Amino acid sequence: MPGPRPAPYVLALDVGTTGVRALLVDAAGRVATAHYREVLPKHPGPGLVEHDTEATYQAALAVLGAALADAGDAPTVGLGITTQRGTAVVWERASGRAVHDAISWQDARTHQRCMNLLAEGILVVPLTAASKIEWILDRVDPDRRGATSGRLCCGTLDAWIAYRLSGGSVFATDHSNGSCSGFYDLAEPRWQQPVLQALRVPESSLPALVDSSAVLGTVAPETGLPPIPIAALAGDQQAAMMGELCVQPGSIKVTYGTAAMLDLNTGPQPVWSAPGGYPLVLWQRAGRRDLCLEGTAITAGAVVTWMRDGLGIIAAPDESDRLAASVADSGGVWAVPAFQGLGTPYMDTTARAVIGGLSRASTRAHVVRALLEGIAWRCREVYDALCSASPHPPPPRLRADGGAARNDVLLQAQADALGIPVERAPVLEAAGLGAAYLAGLATGVWKSTDELAAAWRPARVFAPRIDAAEREERFARWRAHIPAAREGA
Repeated sequence: MPGPRPAPYVLALDVGTTGVRALLVDAAGRVATAHYREVLPKHPGPGLVEHDTEATYQAALAVLGAALADAGDAPTVGLGITTQRGTAVVWERASGRAVHDAISWQDARTHQRCMNLLAEGILVVPLTAASKIEWILDRVDPDRRGATSGRLCCGTLDAWIAYRLSGGSVFATDHSNGSCSGFYDLAEPRWQQPVLQALRVPESSLPALVDSSAVLGTVAPETGLPPIPIAALAGDQQAAMMGELCVQPGSIKVTYGTAAMLDLNTGPQPVWSAPGGYPLVLWQRAGRRDLCLEGTAITAGAVVTWMRDGLGIIAAPDESDRLAASVADSGGVWAVPAFQGLGTPYMDTTARAVIGGLSRASTRAHVVRALLEGIAWRCREVYDALCSASPHPPPPRLRADGGAARNDVLLQAQADALGIPVERAPVLEAAGLGAAYLAGLATGVWKSTDELAAAWRPARVFAPRIDAAEREERFARWRAHIPAAREGA
């Protein structure tokens, strides 16, 4: 007599800026296994950042195959896909192969083009995919015959990877990725005709806009993988919000990656007035959109990398935590970590990092602590900008994910800077977990987000250790150094 059927798994694919990760998530919402393969971007010139799409695709197949091997005989009922946002791909409809390397969201080649468009009344942000798609088409399809005839497809990375994995049967992007593309009309969820016309991108060459959590098709046989339903698409920051179960309006999370991205759930209505913040779609489920306000501290985890590779004062990222914890405070040293400029609320790309307050008593431990505290203060600025525009009460807590969220000193500094508890996520790869949650909701593994939220527990909670008066005095003293970062450019 056969035994009970094994509980199902949900699979997630997270295609990031520097690598590809697959997570296998069990029916309790826990990560059963994870596999990662590094795929570094290329830098063919100053300000240029590209991705080898074939290397990315092969890495995706490898990590998905490894995760599925770990599942054994247990069924895998859905695949969720999350990707870096704003990265542009143009590909052949027949083969699914890109006609040019993907152009990263970080790439600056179209900055001047975007400024020219703005002067004409067309708002296209350089970090989105729209102007990069135009740039590729201008070189491979200048008369747009290929895009108009249907020979070429255009979209963000999620649309291409879903197309490729499905053998061309899924040509779609969800509203969260769509809102980061540069083509999306946030007021009326559709592609914006003025932008399409200005860039000469045929609407027929763009993917369909679909729910973030829905079965769209299946993985194709030619991948060598089982025919798993493709059941979710989401941008990485929006997926991280789902992974941290920030599903209630007013909830907020920070992802400490190379930059720190803060997202505040604003519910069904967009909020436009945050200084240096921008409204995006969080996800669309069963035809209902939820939105968020997003803000950026441009330099976060990159600070730790610089301390290792630039200054040589730490040998590995985790050493920054131990070294900073070895001193009680920064010894008067302060830092404004603006290595790539200042994001929210300043939106100043010309600002540069500043370190001051050094004395003969200063040690590398003091410098490390000051830099980590500088990240926390910058995130306080972003947090204040988002909350100032929010129609909801101030969030009672901040949830944190991303690689730098492993750093205890940073998270304690963040709690002290905000005056609210900071909860370290149980899974720091929250984007992949969120993609799995969305796929599991679409395939019936979980009935609702309430079921998932009831089981969510932080790995650790960091409570504020200073009172409000001291917090505001320290914040004001640190903010007094911002002009030095902006004037020193």
